[in-house]
Amino acid sequence: MRDALISLDATAQAELVRDRQVSPSELVEHAINRIERVNPQLNAVITPLFDQARAYARSPELRHGPFRGVPFLLKDLMAYSAGDPYHMGMRFLRERGFVAPHDSYIAAKFRAAGFIVLGKTNTPELGTVPSTEPEVYGPTHNPWDVRRSPGGSSGGSAAAVASGMVVAAHANDGGGSIRIPASACGLVGLKHSRGRTSVGPDAGEMVAGLAVEGFVTRSVRDAAGILDAIAGAMPGDPYTAPPPPRPYREMVEGSARSMRIGLLTRAPGGTIPVHPDCAAAAEDAARLLESLGHVVEQSHPAALDDPEVTHHFGVVFSVSTAHLLEVIGEFVGAEISAGDVEPLNWVMAEVGRGISATQYLATIDWLHAYTRRVAQWWHDDGFDLLLTPTLPEPPPFLGSFKTEPGMEFAAGIRAGALCTFTAPFNITGQPAISLPLHWSAEGLPIGVQLAAPYGREEWLLGIASQLEGARPWAGRRPPVHA
Repeated sequence: MRDALISLDATAQAELVRDRQVSPSELVEHAINRIERVNPQLNAVITPLFDQARAYARSPELRHGPFRGVPFLLKDLMAYSAGDPYHMGMRFLRERGFVAPHDSYIAAKFRAAGFIVLGKTNTPELGTVPSTEPEVYGPTHNPWDVRRSPGGSSGGSAAAVASGMVVAAHANDGGGSIRIPASACGLVGLKHSRGRTSVGPDAGEMVAGLAVEGFVTRSVRDAAGILDAIAGAMPGDPYTAPPPPRPYREMVEGSARSMRIGLLTRAPGGTIPVHPDCAAAAEDAARLLESLGHVVEQSHPAALDDPEVTHHFGVVFSVSTAHLLEVIGEFVGAEISAGDVEPLNWVMAEVGRGISATQYLATIDWLHAYTRRVAQWWHDDGFDLLLTPTLPEPPPFLGSFKTEPGMEFAAGIRAGALCTFTAPFNITGQPAISLPLHWSAEGLPIGVQLAAPYGREEWLLGIASQLEGARPWAGRRPPVHA
């Protein structure tokens, strides 16, 4: 049974529970066993909640949602759960034994869907860089090559799913933090439209609306089903995405219509080199799409090449970092100083404190105008999707984001380069998905990204399901696997 469960996705595991072929407690015990065997090699799960999960699996409080009894992990950033440790990759919070005072809305939604949380996964401090190497918990290793990063900031969740510890896990994305780890670990990573899920109750939006809550999965149908389960506004949210015409799960099951797809294989602006493996992955995906009846053309929104976007993206993250550190200090009743956070985050916060309110609002106006310019390509030029590599390079080696004193911004520049294909769609709020369609000669997963117009997740999920059927990836397992 243990080996059989490893090969099943969350949808199939939930079906076993509904059919009484397996109990939630059995699923939990098998998953705990896998975590205990594999996690020492990867350092993906930093806060085990095993006894709590065992008790909940037996409890009448276990919800009868679509994923009842399926083991799950929460990333230790944004999706906090009442009474559980919540550290956001910060030594400052870990040393104070900080626990979340209440559930976030998304954590409650996962619980309502029937998931059983087994623990919390590793994340870089404050989720700032796209590699999971916080000083306080140490690096998470990529199960495809333990010398390499699993990406970030949802690298702990991605490594746990890719290695078979669990079949799905919470993740979030403010510049690529779902899609980057999905690419690095060979998973499905959907960043949905802005406002599709809530970041309540303590915020109306995160990082000026750039960040969204979500998950990483192994199958497209899991991505559709989980999105169905967690989508929707919390009462009082400032905005919400338009609801789909019918459940995403139903739309995945139908065949995708013929689509017109733009292809971009060079980095936006052309200033960052793209590794041949990554360009080849997108070109190969284009040929596969053409074989499935879609039309692919070399084209992309011209606005993506605007070099000024980097400055404004940095303004938003710097101000947001400064604000977040103030909020954390207020929560624990202690002022945060330079020695309490990693050097890059302190430097970013210092920059953020020096940005005036009028400068910040000017950046927001610029980003809104940029969004309209990007969206024009879909609206005026008649394209349905844009195809790109997810990353400009294969999974980087661990340690790539470390810098010497006085050179802290080098890590930020490195992070910006790795996010070159993903961050634009955090700014525009459009949905984008990374799919594991390609592996390098070294055996490393190389993801490809598809982006759709705002609110059109069903287009992405439909075509992703078609690609999954044409070139299945479920049977691929990394060297470090349960």
